[in-house]
Amino acid sequence: MTASAGYAPGSAAHSMMSSQMGFWSAFGTGGFPDEPSLMEELGINIGHIVDKTLTVLNPLHRYSSAHAKDAHLMDDADLAGPLLFCFIFGMTLLLAGKSQFGYIYGVALLGDVSIYLLLNLMAEGGIDAYRVASVLGYCLLPLCFLSAASVVVSLNSFVGYVVSPLFILWCSTSASGIFVSILGLSDQRLLVAYPVCLFYACFALLSVFDVGR
Repeated sequence: MTASAGYAPGSAAHSMMSSQMGFWSAFGTGGFPDEPSLMEELGINIGHIVDKTLTVLNPLHRYSSAHAKDAHLMDDADLAGPLLFCFIFGMTLLLAGKSQFGYIYGVALLGDVSIYLLLNLMAEGGIDAYRVASVLGYCLLPLCFLSAASVVVSLNSFVGYVVSPLFILWCSTSASGIFVSILGLSDQRLLVAYPVCLFYACFALLSVFDVGR
């Protein structure tokens, strides 16, 4: 039998390959030249998230706007990482039997607005709310380790009472270091660190106690 006039033998395979190329190109693994990937269109830079995360994990890092890498990290208002860490924090608490998502988002929103207003009162240049949320969210990462520990061991004990302040100090040191570098408030770091410390203490309390009961 001969193929019909409107049918090409390789058309089915070609259409299947085209559909597969269109699917994978959306995620940046193929497609047209110079076509932005889905991650780029959403403003998600995985490499930048990793760099900022590794920087936050070192509380002794001295931030400087003169350093190109630090300047890029401090100027970027990336919210993908903070949202991810908030989700991880909530999920680890859920695994520990504590459903605290409402408290997490409530404390995060109230704390972000409060610290944003406070920093803009203290500094002449000011800072936008997105950068405040980005810094606070990235520096929440150490408390994700604390909440993960609560899955294995109860933090409502002497060990939890001793370890929790160390994680609060870790988060506060990293966040205050970034804020004073952005705003030029190196002489007022303790004043910046105090409200930031209270902010992270609220999250630590969610890890130690089951406030929903």
